[in-house]
Amino acid sequence: MVRPSLRTKSIGTKVTETEYARLERAAQGSGKTLGEWCREVMLACVNGEQSKAYQAGDAQAVMAEVVALRTILLNVLFKQANGEGITAEQMQKLIERADAEKLKKAMERLRQAKPKEG
Repeated sequence: MVRPSLRTKSIGTKVTETEYARLERAAQGSGKTLGEWCREVMLACVNGEQSKAYQAGDAQAVMAEVVALRTILLNVLFKQANGEGITAEQMQKLIERADAEKLKKAMERLRQAKPKEG
C-alpha cells in the first residue's frame, strides 16, 4: 500500500489588505479555505493547467460583466420607454454605478445558482 505524501513544507507571502480580501473572496467563491485555494492555484500554475479556482474566477468575471450590462440596458430602456432621453453625463454615472456593484451582484447570483448540498 502506497502512503500519500505528507505536506511538510510551507510557503508564505505578504499581501495588502485589499489583495487579501480579493484572495479570500476567490477562495470562498470556490468553497475552499484560503490555503487550499492558494495551493490549488500555485500547483495548477506550475503544472501548466488552468485550475478550478481560475475557472471559478472566470465565471465570476463574466457574470459581473453580464450583470453590469443588464443594469445599464434596463435603465436605458426604461428611460426610453417613458419618453425620456439620457445625457452623456447620466450615462457615465449609470456605467460607474453598474461597475461599482457588478462583482457583488454577480457573486450573489452565482451563490443563488449553486446547487444546494444535502
